[in-house]
Amino acid sequence: MSATRVVVTGLGATSPVGGDVPSTWSALLAGTSGVAALTEEWAEPLAARIAGRVAVEPSEVLDRVKARRMDRSAQFAMVAAAEAWADAGLADAGVEPERLAVSMASGIGGVTTLLSNYDALLEKGPRRVSPLAIPMLMPNSPAATVGLSIGARAGVHTPVSACASGNEAIALGIDLIRLGRADVVVCGGTEAAVHVLPMAAFGQMMALSRRNDDPAAASRPWDRGRDGFVLGEGAAVVVLESAEHAAARGAKVYAEAAGAGITADSHDIAQPDPAGLGATRAMRIALREAGLEPPDIAHINAHATSTPQGDVAEASAIRSALGEDPSAIVTSTKSMTGHLLGAAGALESVATILALRERVVPPTINLEDPEDVGLDLADKRRDLPAGDVAGLNNSFGFGGHNVALAFKSV
Repeated sequence: MSATRVVVTGLGATSPVGGDVPSTWSALLAGTSGVAALTEEWAEPLAARIAGRVAVEPSEVLDRVKARRMDRSAQFAMVAAAEAWADAGLADAGVEPERLAVSMASGIGGVTTLLSNYDALLEKGPRRVSPLAIPMLMPNSPAATVGLSIGARAGVHTPVSACASGNEAIALGIDLIRLGRADVVVCGGTEAAVHVLPMAAFGQMMALSRRNDDPAAASRPWDRGRDGFVLGEGAAVVVLESAEHAAARGAKVYAEAAGAGITADSHDIAQPDPAGLGATRAMRIALREAGLEPPDIAHINAHATSTPQGDVAEASAIRSALGEDPSAIVTSTKSMTGHLLGAAGALESVATILALRERVVPPTINLEDPEDVGLDLADKRRDLPAGDVAGLNNSFGFGGHNVALAFKSV
């Protein structure tokens, strides 16, 4: 493994609980839900009529002319990337373009552009299809848009691994720096799939919560009353740098991105391996790469989506990776944001990084009747100890994708 240390120097987000990182983090610590009822006419016939919409519309942040040339997923990515770029102090740092890369993931890509243009085709004919439809709907559009905005020339990448995509993008960023291919990588994930077709499809899979009468209580990881996840939207971005590059320009450092583990279940296209074997291996690889032992992990931001099978399988995997009585404080911020699919891992990495920096873990809300999963579940905000601490962020996706990231405090 390369001896190059990789650090986090910038954070950005737009989420169902806040339009930027400070508001999102404050809401997470307060246990605020971003889930609400959908009021659009198209939602009326759906079995699940709730979702986590972004708290601040991108049209309130972006230039409106430029925004109209982007799919909603790219708009989210641009909002989060601009915040992270500014937060890292890179606007005036003069980063060499050939040493600057982007790794921006999406699980579904420009689905709203695809579907709206198909509707236009059916209703009004081929001449009403937008000439911008292809560059807007392609899955790499958010990455390309961010790359163009900052002039990245070391590479612009789009990992696509369903709900593990955001974490895989950050893992790729770590690799790019350790391999010497870049000094700075803007990494993250974005998703904009709150639309009738994806919601109908997830609903037909029986994957979504149908607690329509109480949206804020619908996402309830590990609770015995959980009945599926709540779809969310948004984006999150972290700026990674080699420690040497960050030190040379006097950058502030949030945490060390110390390791990543990536595995595959080869079990089922949608269901997790019930024994959690692939997830266990991902966490163990991340620990090994980071030079950590199980007792070093003080906190885990779990994938825990609020599905009956997934939450239990992940808990089993955590115990297998860290020991049958792990000391880590475990939480699921999806209880507040819903599940952002390809953006989930990136947003939860931001939360993990801030938990280590601020020494406080956000609660898992709606945990009223917790299942006994053998973990120290945070049903309220919890303090982390002083000194050197480390955390894990887990993401698992349809197709059997498993990604675990390890972060260290600095």
